[in-house]
Amino acid sequence: MRLKVGFLLRSLLVIGTFLALVVLWSSLSPKPNDENPFERRDDGALPKGDLADQFKPVVPWPRVEGVEVDLNSIRQKHGGVNLQDQEQQPNQKQVIQQQYVTFRPHTHAYNSPVLKKGILGNFEPKEPEPPGVPNGPGEGAKPFVLGPEYKDSVQASIKEFGFNMVASDMISLDRTISDIRHEECKYWHYDDRLLTSSVIIVFHNEGWSTLMRTVHSVIKRTPRRYLAEIVLIDDFSNKVHLKERLEEYIKQWNGLVKLFRNDKREGLIQARSIGAKKATTGQVLIYLDAHCEVGINWYAPLVGPISKDRTACTVPLIDSIHGQRFNIEPQGGGDENGFARGAWDWSMLWKRVPLGDREKNLRKTVTEPYRSPAMAGGLFAIERDFFFELGLYDPGLQIWGGENFEISYKIWQCGGQLLFVPCSRVGHIYRLQGWQGNPPPAHVGSSPTLKNYVRVVEVWWDDYKDYFYASRPETLTLAYGDISELKRFREEHRCKSFKWFMEEIAYDIPVHYPLPPKNVEWGEIRGFETSYCIDSMGHTNGGNVEIGPCHRMGGNQLFRINEANQLMQYDQCLTRGENSAVIITHCERNQHTEWNYFKDLHRFTHVPTGKCLDRSDLLHKVFISDCDVSKSTQKWEMNNIVAV
Repeated sequence: MRLKVGFLLRSLLVIGTFLALVVLWSSLSPKPNDENPFERRDDGALPKGDLADQFKPVVPWPRVEGVEVDLNSIRQKHGGVNLQDQEQQPNQKQVIQQQYVTFRPHTHAYNSPVLKKGILGNFEPKEPEPPGVPNGPGEGAKPFVLGPEYKDSVQASIKEFGFNMVASDMISLDRTISDIRHEECKYWHYDDRLLTSSVIIVFHNEGWSTLMRTVHSVIKRTPRRYLAEIVLIDDFSNKVHLKERLEEYIKQWNGLVKLFRNDKREGLIQARSIGAKKATTGQVLIYLDAHCEVGINWYAPLVGPISKDRTACTVPLIDSIHGQRFNIEPQGGGDENGFARGAWDWSMLWKRVPLGDREKNLRKTVTEPYRSPAMAGGLFAIERDFFFELGLYDPGLQIWGGENFEISYKIWQCGGQLLFVPCSRVGHIYRLQGWQGNPPPAHVGSSPTLKNYVRVVEVWWDDYKDYFYASRPETLTLAYGDISELKRFREEHRCKSFKWFMEEIAYDIPVHYPLPPKNVEWGEIRGFETSYCIDSMGHTNGGNVEIGPCHRMGGNQLFRINEANQLMQYDQCLTRGENSAVIITHCERNQHTEWNYFKDLHRFTHVPTGKCLDRSDLLHKVFISDCDVSKSTQKWEMNNIVAV
């Protein structure tokens, strides 16, 4: 009996030990749904919770597969774990992370246009446009000249609106215009599967007839099946005619024209971003200034390239509507066909350079769209979703200025393309001298345009930003706000360098606007121990510089002398004119290298003549004359000016 009890106890002990080992082994073995406790992990690299909620994009875009961007190198750069060391195949978390920073691929079916010489294009009008008023003023875009009895009212309207609104109000809102397209444009045939568009027009205290003529021309010359809506963004206007009268007037289009009003003055840049959010119907966003007239068959050539490639941004050829007489003429400059590319000088002033052979050789016909490094900014078309994927405009840009360059660089460096379209033409009224302008609101502060420029070059120009600061030395200490999110966008989207952009796309800009040498001194050029400074008076390309009261605001009184001995303002150099006068004119890198500044002696010498810079405070003239150490009018000082 004693033997049996002992045997049973020993048996139970063995069995219990065995079961305990089984339980322990089971607890240590990984289950199919468990994470491996022995795998090296960085839990901080991935979010917890539902992934679909964690990786909502900053801007709305469809969650579909794109060209995946591998973030591993970016994470490693910042000390993260290389996820490819964990698994060869990306898991669901990795896929969502990579999709978060990609652009959606093009899926819309569209065939390239075909040129059929001698066969009228399928979007060309079959009949001439009916006139707004038969033989009325301004019909056919002919000059409309008012008599001298209107002089005072015309000047008052120019001061208020920038245009001759007296004449504009007499011209029909539905007037006909001249067709100044290249003859070849009439024979392009376009796939009719064009994307639809929302036309966005931002305005602030715009004149009635110029604004409404813009709307009328869009409705009159755009095929209705493609015009989804016209979105008017009122940027806090206070003119009576833009209130109830406007609201009642647009009702005639039964909702096609929509009006949204900003609660405060946002400025043109951010108002355009607001317009993108309000325009929800069209597949493409077309931006127009509030004083335009679209040309004949403008739509298909403009939207066709976007229908073929969603990352293309297109710009029409912009013709000039005269602000006094309202006739339409092509812009000057360009090549033999008037075609030019958008450009800039190194102080970020907008420029146009002729279309060169390198671009022409990429095309088979004269009127195909061609690449441009930059756009003027007021008139362009872009696919709505792609614009949101790009983040719209930098939210730190204020009022006006620099946004055209920012969106141009972002498109090119991040994988898109910017095309000028010769067969899409839009007339634009340029403000006349004497306009009082629309001053920025008080909350914006001073120098908004300069701050915009600095933000743009700091994000996109890389080492080339030194050339901007050489041209705009007053901005060296200018506070421009936080740009970390913009730099992160550029890094995550693998946007190309500015060096690549300058070599592959903007290669011709240094030919026309050479990279500036380093500055020796810069600032105002003040008569020594006086309150008078050299002032360009806004003159360029051969105008005289003068003497005026120093205002310490830079602008026309800001000059720099560089290591090449050029005395410059923006892309203009000071040089000797007739009768020893000093003039200001455009110069290349090796031109007008003719000045020395002796700071201790307070003297500028003109090297080719051996004479000195002189002035007459009484006559407000600047000239060169024989050097005389006893003459106080030959003494100068350069004082730095800092933008704030």
